Amino acid sequence: MKFSLFVHMERLDAGQSHKQLYDEFVALCEIADKGGMHAIWTGEHHGMDFTIAPNPFVTIADLARRTSKVRLGTGTVIAPFWHPIKLAGEAAMADLISDGRLDVGIARGAYSFEYERLLPGLDAWQAGQRMRELIPAVRGVWAGDYAHDGEFWKFPATTSAPRPLQDPVPIWVAARDPNSHEFAVVNGCNVQVTPLWNGDREIESLMERFEAACSKAPEVPRPKIMLLLHTYVGADAADVAQATRELSVYYNYFFAWFKNERPIHQGLIQRLSEEEIAANATLSPEVMRANLALGTVDEVIARLKHYEALGYDEYSFWIDTGVSFERKKASLERFIADVMPAFKD
Repeated sequence: MKFSLFVHMERLDAGQSHKQLYDEFVALCEIADKGGMHAIWTGEHHGMDFTIAPNPFVTIADLARRTSKVRLGTGTVIAPFWHPIKLAGEAAMADLISDGRLDVGIARGAYSFEYERLLPGLDAWQAGQRMRELIPAVRGVWAGDYAHDGEFWKFPATTSAPRPLQDPVPIWVAARDPNSHEFAVVNGCNVQVTPLWNGDREIESLMERFEAACSKAPEVPRPKIMLLLHTYVGADAADVAQATRELSVYYNYFFAWFKNERPIHQGLIQRLSEEEIAANATLSPEVMRANLALGTVDEVIARLKHYEALGYDEYSFWIDTGVSFERKKASLERFIADVMPAFKD
């Protein structure tokens, strides 16, 4: 099982400047590269200071000059916000700049807040349909002289300028329901899964859906599957307990953004009260401790050994947690120094 870092600029309030957040983001990525992690993943979001990532290809182009070996992936671009020609060209340029280190992860998107602003009236089902049309169209544009006559996009014969250095560029699909797994497998795409805070039963179920999709398409080479999960490697029990409380707060804000019901001012959602957070038992610190990869070195190793045994090819350390930069850095360094060696042959 390979290990990667999933990271954005993120903040719950205006206590840090965007420049400081970006410098900290870069520092974490440099640690991942020097520490021998397989990949860095960063995504796309708009108008949300909670997760600041307006164009992952711009960020990847910068990281390409600051790193040397680590692969650089979009985790993920939001399919309905991209024209196939534009996505093909920007991804190809990022692949050239990174000397062929690009992976392209694509999703339908999750936040109605973004749909309302970029494509009013869009819902999750329509976004999924756009993703299914986008992926083969991008591959067609990369191949060259490709014309498209679809439901969402129509254009005459077009060739990507530039073309990517890799042939092919790995494409990953963010999948949850069985249909998404089947689409990814049939189309030769790798799979990213995100169980959020739902725990091992969901992680096992996601693998079952992937295995079922593979069994339905035995003629297709088995793709890779990556598990993305919030992770914190604590120095001691007190450090872990603090992280569980902070993850509980983080997920309460995640859920508030997802519900899209609270006022937004200057890109920040209205603050949640301590009473509101405490009242949400489904996102309590106890749930975080039980369901996420939070713990001491030995506890995290044991949990990840289970995921490796299930068949996951890659484990992505989701570091966006509301935890301070200093503690994120220390957790990542413990992961690299003490957890990753337990998985070497």
